[in-house]
Amino acid sequence: MTFWTIQVLNGVSFGMLLFLLAAGLSLIYGLMRILNLAHGSYYILGAYIGLSVVRATESFLLATVAAVVLVVALGVVMERFILRRLPQHEELPQALLTFGILLIVGDVSLWIWGGTPTQLPKPEGLTSSVRFAGMIFPSYRLFVIAVGIVVGLALWAFQEWTKLGAMIRAAIDDAEIARATGINVSLLSTGVFALGAALAALGGIIGGPLVGVYPGADFEILLLAFVVVIIGGLGSLKGALFGGLLVGLLDTFGKVLFPGLAMFTIFAPMAIILAVRPTGLFGAR
Repeated sequence: MTFWTIQVLNGVSFGMLLFLLAAGLSLIYGLMRILNLAHGSYYILGAYIGLSVVRATESFLLATVAAVVLVVALGVVMERFILRRLPQHEELPQALLTFGILLIVGDVSLWIWGGTPTQLPKPEGLTSSVRFAGMIFPSYRLFVIAVGIVVGLALWAFQEWTKLGAMIRAAIDDAEIARATGINVSLLSTGVFALGAALAALGGIIGGPLVGVYPGADFEILLLAFVVVIIGGLGSLKGALFGGLLVGLLDTFGKVLFPGLAMFTIFAPMAIILAVRPTGLFGAR
């Protein structure tokens, strides 16, 4: 029983990390209809910037703030001055451009930080394990779960109970009608893009001590984030949470029980869900 409980907690902690990535990716697509393949760049930049700041200041909190601020600035510049130059609703140019940015950021990161895999140091006070219910579990993984819950609740409350959240929902449903009612959809799009970049950077900081930082992590995490939003449904916050938890659990149990079929345990359910419901479990029909 202890074995299964520990693996479930491992899967939930990894799922919460994927949720941070997928939530931003899903919100950006829901409002702007941009499939941002550079989203993985925000994750790895957040991790590497955080690593540099932690080494210089030994402060995990300061590293988090610095990484989020710098990545958000990059995201805003990218949205305002690059993506807006592309024709709207043409997915191929968007995919090619954002994929090119992903490659460029990956190479620049390799040039600056090198190719040696490393890990962010855990925050002080979260380096040990805790004992509960007759088992020992790393306190940092519990911290990751807590961060995912807090972020999820904050996003839900923001989307459902604030005027700005109502404006975002209206713009997602029909941008033209939203503009006609006086909503500044252009500024709203920039804000949502910045929020998505912030969540990805936070994911990089949170995931650095958990899964490490290394060249290619942007591709790997982006692939899993896309699986999450495909399963949950593009544009759905609930779908990002459910999909993140499902993929996190499937990935964990697949690697533990069927290491030779670890990828199959993730992509087979995705294929089945797409065959039954092409828009995802919580996506609009």
